[in-house]
Amino acid sequence: MYWILLFLSWATPDSCSAERAGALVKWTTETDHDFGILREGSVARFTFQFENTSGGPVVLQTVRTTCGCTAAEWPEAPVGPGENGAIKIEFAADRGGAFRKKIAVFFDKQRKAEVLWIRGEVE
Repeated sequence: MYWILLFLSWATPDSCSAERAGALVKWTTETDHDFGILREGSVARFTFQFENTSGGPVVLQTVRTTCGCTAAEWPEAPVGPGENGAIKIEFAADRGGAFRKKIAVFFDKQRKAEVLWIRGEVE
């Protein structure tokens, strides 16, 4: 029984380290931003910031949003080791109700996208 518990504790890493394995960046802001309550017709903005924790430069290839109500702006130049980068998000609050939008961030040396979220409620 002891061996089974030992194996299970070794074979199942915590979800945080499993998700971050091979990550090129460390997010220095939250990755799930809550805008709170927004007025219908308004535009909300948030800037996600990251630090390059890899040993070489990284290039932000693309940022994909899930709908036309969300736009993204990101640097085209490589971000060097230890340097910071930013992704500016703009959300157009066109419809009433709660929302949660996914933002997929693709770096050149990382196969899996980094996932960011914005959420809130439009009144």
